[in-house]
Amino acid sequence: MRKIKITALFIALLPLIIYSQAINEDIIKFSRVLNLIEATYVDTVNRSQLTTTAIVSMLKELDPHSYYISKEDLVKVNESMQGSFEGIGVQFHILNDTVTIVSPISGGPSEKVGIIAGDRIVKVDGEIIAGVGINNEKVYKLLRGEKGTKVTLGIKRIGIENIEYYLVTRDKIPMHSLDAAYMISPDVGYIKLNQFSATTFKEYQDAMKNLQKTGAKNLILDLTNNGGGFMNMAVDLANEFLEKDKMIVYSEGLKVPTENFKATNKGGLLTGKLIIMVDEGSASASEIVAGAVQDWDRGVIVGRRTFGKGLVQKQYNLPDASAIRLTIARYHTPTGRVVQRHYDKNDKDYFKDYSRRITRGELFSADSIDFPDSLKYSTLTLKRTVYGGGGIMPDIFVPVDTTTYTSFHRILNRKSVLYQFVLSYLDIHRDKIKKVYKTGDEFVKKFVVSNELINEMLEYAKKSEITPEEGDMERSEEAIKIHLKALLARNLYDQNAFYKIWNEFDPIYRTACEIITDNKAYNEVFK
Repeated sequence: MRKIKITALFIALLPLIIYSQAINEDIIKFSRVLNLIEATYVDTVNRSQLTTTAIVSMLKELDPHSYYISKEDLVKVNESMQGSFEGIGVQFHILNDTVTIVSPISGGPSEKVGIIAGDRIVKVDGEIIAGVGINNEKVYKLLRGEKGTKVTLGIKRIGIENIEYYLVTRDKIPMHSLDAAYMISPDVGYIKLNQFSATTFKEYQDAMKNLQKTGAKNLILDLTNNGGGFMNMAVDLANEFLEKDKMIVYSEGLKVPTENFKATNKGGLLTGKLIIMVDEGSASASEIVAGAVQDWDRGVIVGRRTFGKGLVQKQYNLPDASAIRLTIARYHTPTGRVVQRHYDKNDKDYFKDYSRRITRGELFSADSIDFPDSLKYSTLTLKRTVYGGGGIMPDIFVPVDTTTYTSFHRILNRKSVLYQFVLSYLDIHRDKIKKVYKTGDEFVKKFVVSNELINEMLEYAKKSEITPEEGDMERSEEAIKIHLKALLARNLYDQNAFYKIWNEFDPIYRTACEIITDNKAYNEVFK
């Protein structure tokens, strides 16, 4: 009897033994090649670099979202996802080879010692950094550091002849995933999220509570160009809009158990009108939220088809403090739709899908998007038709508006000419403008970009040999004026002021506002 049991156990374990042997053979094979190269190759080799290259190549054979993160890059990645870093707390821009403070972060170390927007950092701990080919990477190394450490900044301020010195004690600096939150009308609020980091849900909750105190009963949630992040943050956010026990998302993988994520009874906006803005830059966690809201007929999705990233990654740390992000499962919306769009191994154009969508005409017309019958699904409440096969197709499609685009405007933007001009202009006019427009709302409502200001900008651009072609200004002038005004608002006031101006030029935003303020148009979507 004992012999039979042992034989049965061996048979049961045989697949695992064979699998283990195969793994060991592969490891021995890899080690053998690596050792041979190191021992006999004609030139000196870097064993660590060879290993890293092999890891990178292996991951490229899997899918577009499994990848290697070096030790140096991992610090930045973790900072972004954790929602904070340690440093002096400023937003800066390198203008004319000099670090220029765009704005000190509110409540941060630099603001506390009196550093203001427009200040130039010319020295750090006695080292001259102005006019020596400084770049963003070096600025980060000089200004960031452990909480509690000190750094002396030599500051040149417009209107003051001598350099002033400030001793700044580094601290933990929040990285906000909420760009803006403000009231559009007496009962409609607007919130824009740029990613789903560890702090996203709290940021959303705090902003939404403030909007509700002001009277918000309805919400436009802007997830355009939001590339995603933590899945649990997406689940928490979707939970705000759905009733208890409704499925938010589920994941399935070959070697991990299926996970179901359902709503609880803690939602803060279970009633009222809801619109979610999306576009081709909305991915991953953004698609989880939009998909859940659409599948349960809870709100209206407005914009363009989302990116189509529905793969679940898990981060595994490696012995040398590097890491890999490995795909372990796929997301499904509550109806069962697969969010992930099709990809091939070594698909070099996977992340260039934007240009392919332009070529197909998808960004300009919903009719150019072909969905086979096999990808049709029915929403769970009203049985409306929705589509799978990659990304979330909005309920209301909004095409890209190219009527005001010119190569001149694109070059001004790509080469940061408008941004640099605004910083230079505010060196002279900052105090004057803030005396006239004491708040961001006053500036938004009353400030007008004059022809004189446009001419100053054109002269500034000309110094960089950037000039408009015939017809460029007639076509792009209004867009450039809005762009300039929005940049001025952000540098003088805050992100809310920027988006109140910038959004008026966004056709997705304008469409969302029209629908949410019109009961008939809103309800028509659900028929």
